[in-house]
Amino acid sequence: MSFGTGSPFEGPPRGPEGRPDPQPNRRRSSPLMPTIIVIGVLVAAFVFVSSIYADVLWFTQLGFERVFWTEYLSKAAIFVVAFLIMGFAVWISLRLAYRSRPVYAPDGQRQDAMSKYQSQLEPMRRLLMIGVPVVVGIFAASAVTSQWKEVLLFFNQVDFNEVDPQFGMDLSFYMFSLPFIGLLSGYLISVVLIAGIAGLLTHYLYGGIRIEERGGVVIGKPARIHIAVVAVAFLLLQAVNFWVDRYSTLLAQDGRVAGALYTDVHAVIPTKTILAIAAVLVAVTFIVAAIIGRWRLPIIGTAMLLVTVIVAGGIYPFIVQQYQVIPSEKTLEREFIQKNIDMTRQAYGLDAVEETPYDVQLNPQKNALAKDSATTTNIRLLDPNLVSAAFDQLQQFRTYYKFTTTLNVDRYEIDGKVEDTVIGVRELNVDQTDTWVNQHITYTHGYGVVAAFGNRVAAGGRPDFMLSGIPTNGVLGNDDTYEPRIYFGETSPSYSIVGGPEGWAPRELDRPASGSGSQDTRNTFEGDGGPSVGNFFNRLVYSLKFASTDLLLSDAINEESQILYDRSPKERVEKVAPYLTVDSNTYPAIVDGRVQWIVDAYTTSDNYPYSKQQALASAVTDSLTGGTRAVAQTGQINYIRNSVKATVDAYDGSVTLYAWEPEEPMLKAWQKVFPTNIKSYKDMSAELMSHVRYPEDLFKVQRELLSTYHVTDPEGYYDANDAWSVPSDPTQSNASVKQPPYYLSLKMPKQEKEAFSLTSTFIPQTASGGQQRNVLFGFLSAEADAGSEAGVKAEGYGKLRLLAIPRELSVPGPGQAQQNFDSNATVSQALNLLRQGASEVKNGNLLSLPVGGGILYVQPVYVQSSGQTSYPTLRKVLVAFGDKVGFADTLAEALDQVFQGTSGAVTSETESGGTGTPEPGAPEVDLTVEQQLSDALGDANAAIKAGQEALAKNDFAAYGAEQTKLQEALDRATEAQDALTGPAEPTDAPASSAPASETPAP
Repeated sequence: MSFGTGSPFEGPPRGPEGRPDPQPNRRRSSPLMPTIIVIGVLVAAFVFVSSIYADVLWFTQLGFERVFWTEYLSKAAIFVVAFLIMGFAVWISLRLAYRSRPVYAPDGQRQDAMSKYQSQLEPMRRLLMIGVPVVVGIFAASAVTSQWKEVLLFFNQVDFNEVDPQFGMDLSFYMFSLPFIGLLSGYLISVVLIAGIAGLLTHYLYGGIRIEERGGVVIGKPARIHIAVVAVAFLLLQAVNFWVDRYSTLLAQDGRVAGALYTDVHAVIPTKTILAIAAVLVAVTFIVAAIIGRWRLPIIGTAMLLVTVIVAGGIYPFIVQQYQVIPSEKTLEREFIQKNIDMTRQAYGLDAVEETPYDVQLNPQKNALAKDSATTTNIRLLDPNLVSAAFDQLQQFRTYYKFTTTLNVDRYEIDGKVEDTVIGVRELNVDQTDTWVNQHITYTHGYGVVAAFGNRVAAGGRPDFMLSGIPTNGVLGNDDTYEPRIYFGETSPSYSIVGGPEGWAPRELDRPASGSGSQDTRNTFEGDGGPSVGNFFNRLVYSLKFASTDLLLSDAINEESQILYDRSPKERVEKVAPYLTVDSNTYPAIVDGRVQWIVDAYTTSDNYPYSKQQALASAVTDSLTGGTRAVAQTGQINYIRNSVKATVDAYDGSVTLYAWEPEEPMLKAWQKVFPTNIKSYKDMSAELMSHVRYPEDLFKVQRELLSTYHVTDPEGYYDANDAWSVPSDPTQSNASVKQPPYYLSLKMPKQEKEAFSLTSTFIPQTASGGQQRNVLFGFLSAEADAGSEAGVKAEGYGKLRLLAIPRELSVPGPGQAQQNFDSNATVSQALNLLRQGASEVKNGNLLSLPVGGGILYVQPVYVQSSGQTSYPTLRKVLVAFGDKVGFADTLAEALDQVFQGTSGAVTSETESGGTGTPEPGAPEVDLTVEQQLSDALGDANAAIKAGQEALAKNDFAAYGAEQTKLQEALDRATEAQDALTGPAEPTDAPASSAPASETPAP
């Protein structure tokens, strides 16, 4: 009988000499697993390196490679230094503790347990001695690397040449040095604590520190010295913290006002000085104890220090505040409230606000607006938040185009006159495309600027375009005078592949051959807008970046191809200038034959002494923020300057930074870090300068502060009896959302001439649990026009003017003006007519204007019929002055209703000969007005019934025809109603049984 290999009857496996193999189950190790690990590490490393390489290509193409290398090399240097400090401290602590371990440890059960731990650790002791410091160092260094800006500012700081009101230190100490000192001391304290703990654990494991049953804790001399060194380092660093905390009191935000108050100056600052000295003295006692081996003195000193911290640092300031300050707070805090007012206004650029009492007239008089033609001519009737739908319907032309939800307001000179303009760009919409080729090769760019006059409309209430169509044409120019293609915008695709060699068949869909034609033209990008993907390696890098194999394999990519990405103007500026805070809104302008996105950017800080901090996101949020106007950055600030104006070319994406406030200290510090990346504003062309405007976010922050800091008297500020607030937007259903500021061309009282301005209003602040009084207390404007001379700022640019309204006057605020509109019987009746047939009435932006010796409110009223292709059209204009309300087809007619039949105003309609003439379909003259109204309403009801019947039969063509008839009937009814009520008599605001002239004041 024979048995196969492995039979149990055979002996154990034999070695080469016939001896049994000592490891019969041993297998040869496979090289597969190490190979997989190595390949995985190499792939991960390549992905990481390719990401950095892609960034290098992007920054280099833009000409900002120095920003990339400065930032990343700075981070690398900070990481290395922080890693070495932490790693070396932990390593030396572990090593010294191990080398000083006792040679002979006493016997006993406890020592047996320690011996077991030591024997288990010994095989990997060397690895732990290196691995622990490395791991701890990496985590610690990674945390501190994010503070690279504070480090660079410290080493490149410049003087403010202004001192704080308490210590007399230059403000640069608080803005640049104090954050770095706090970062450094905090990091060193963590180093001392972590290294100390690591060393003490090693002493304990190897017997340097023992716990005995009868003797208690026994600490060897090496361990005592180690503890003493750690304690001395910790106490000295705490002494630095105590000393620096004296200056940090000027940044405190937890008092009645920001900054160091009476208790801080007379209790906290002196005790911090005492604690700093005490910490140094206790550190000396630890040095002595380490030498002589007696610990009583440092223990007593430490206990006394802790008591001092509790008593001097907590109890004593509490007693001073509670029993000395609070009973006489108004008197004792006066000096410090004044410091807070002065420094806060200085930090936010409010120290030069020109405040003027404005004795408002409430009763409109004939010809009251005759002297305000500069303002009334430019009253904007086109609401940029509503007419985007009209731009879509009238100027979209293709489904792959779209306009942003909220358009922008700018100004252009036409025939020697500066006109306020509502402007947008026809951007690309690739949401409906379904293939990679369409999304990234075919649909690459939008086309053309569309602009309309802000102060008038065309027939039918449509926007009166000054630049429109495809190809674009109008009084602003045409396709031959500017480059219309929009490759970089607020809604551009994530990335596009563009470009090609000479003779390459164009693959980018360019535009319709004509505005109404069915054919589309093709185009090839000819600029330098992105990194090259003409070679295989770059294509591989970007296919990894965008996780797309199509990008690697597509035959639509050639040797001249470029990849365009990070295409939002805000995003591009944030990347090339990571030290700036970017405004939430960017706007397009035609500048020197190109479409340029103009971006405002700020230098900000939260370290300005005695200045009140604000949550940036909260301060700039209003009814228009969101979508493309999302707040770019958040956080607390107490200092802001519009230091930089930037432009982003819509065709090639090139970014240009201009130092708008070249002497601003924070910007000067950053220019030392990045010396070649910012140009002077003197390099701006005249055309660019003419489109620069005062930024919205800065204005919003300033108006938020002015709600309380318009009071410059410390006693008045303390009493808080004149606090204001920004009114809610009365056109929105959400009562808590703020009304946005509005750009208008106007002439303020005592202003020499009209100027493009940014405006807002103030109402009283509501007490907790109180009822809101929506009456006007203030009107704020910022002169937003930077001028039109190359490299020269307009003298008045940025001037803040505040009209303070006497408190005894009850001037309607925006909310009350809207209520007056809504409750007026005549207005309600007319609007109800407009709402028939499922039409929707939309209130436009409510503008406030200081004219005629009072406050004039103007609100365009839009009507939008039902249907997917409908859009809002301007049908009526509401105006109010005091409690008088006007409601008519045109602004001029509505003003005449309010101002006793003749306002004296010069409007855009009267200048151009009037646009209030009846449209086709108006009532016939041989019918009575009542009969015209009755016939029109009868036709409307008939159209509604016929439309419903057609809809029930699914006859959509008939339904559409009836909707057209309905709209025509409603137009005739509206005109007849106007003729019936008559435009001459002023109407009163509230719909009540009381006579209009007896409307109670708010």
